[in-house]
Amino acid sequence: MNAHAAPGRRTLRQLRQDIHQHPELGFQEHRTAALIVNELRAAGVENIHEGVGGTGIVALIRKGRSQRSIGIRADMDALPLNDAKASAHRSRHTGRMHGCGHDGHSAILIGAARELVDTPFDGTVALIFQPAEEGLGGAMSMIDDGLFDRFQIDQVYALHNWPGLPLGKVAIRCGAMMSAVDRFDITILGKGGHAAQPHITIDPIPVAAQLVGQLQTIVSRSCDPTDATVLSVTRIDAGTAYNVIPDTALIQGTVRTISADSRRRVEQQLRMMATSVAVASGARCEISYHRGTPPTINSLVETDMLRTAAQDAFGVDNVEELSTPSLAGEDFACFLERRPGAFIRLGNGTDGAALHSPHYDFNDDAIDIGVRLWTTLARHALPVSGRSEA
Repeated sequence: MNAHAAPGRRTLRQLRQDIHQHPELGFQEHRTAALIVNELRAAGVENIHEGVGGTGIVALIRKGRSQRSIGIRADMDALPLNDAKASAHRSRHTGRMHGCGHDGHSAILIGAARELVDTPFDGTVALIFQPAEEGLGGAMSMIDDGLFDRFQIDQVYALHNWPGLPLGKVAIRCGAMMSAVDRFDITILGKGGHAAQPHITIDPIPVAAQLVGQLQTIVSRSCDPTDATVLSVTRIDAGTAYNVIPDTALIQGTVRTISADSRRRVEQQLRMMATSVAVASGARCEISYHRGTPPTINSLVETDMLRTAAQDAFGVDNVEELSTPSLAGEDFACFLERRPGAFIRLGNGTDGAALHSPHYDFNDDAIDIGVRLWTTLARHALPVSGRSEA
């Protein structure tokens, strides 16, 4: 590969560590986007569109006469975490770090651009650098800004590094790869007063405690046990003093589902249960239920395409077939609702910290592996006439 460093050009490892040292949160990826654009231009990519969906970038590499096209996405944003690593390239910014490896994903796509300018294929590869994947709706911002209207993209692909999966391996499955991600806020409205006189109050705290226990039965008693579903209460907040019964108690949490039926059923049961528990105690409740990203669903033909490309690049033994999806979420799912495509896990090694950990770091040895995957996919999806990559 020539993706490492032409004379005077920084290596992909150096670029990745630069981005890691200067993490930017969702829709604030200005320095990152500028770095990416400069690297794309240096690689010889001329058709670059900036500011798509905020700080997003779409770069087009066209070859031959075919009208076929694929899109390959990398996310750019960091997390609001303090970097606890001792490495020389740790984050230089308090409260911001690349704890999910988006710096590595961006470096891989820069490397793919360097390779694709010299790779034979027939059609168009759209390199999509997406902002704000971490819960801020960056995928929808690009879609709303005309991603699929302004640019011909027939299929879309993405990868995510995966701690615990050995370096050099990838993993994929047809159908659900990751879950839908919803969240809820339930406010119990009682009547506060003196802690020594609970009989003249409506104490929201025992109501909240009862409701937390009841919510745990939704998955076990209302959802198909073969349909992966998780409901987790992650925050309870009430009261400010030892001798005061508060007016309100707040319950917050997240729901992860694969099927549309379970997604609908959990919301319905949560609303009904919260209302009935509150009313039974003389209280009231307010419920805010936010539907976030949908499940990440790999389409059949494109999954086969990406699997075959991976087997060609790394060998059959290094391409694992997943039996079950992850209940983490990924807003690349919004792209997959509008175009067929596939999402694949890239091994980050078995020794490092988990995603979203303050000790996490992307494995730089995975960069070349990701570059090879995307360049091989381009040859398979957009073969030159008379040449078969299958």
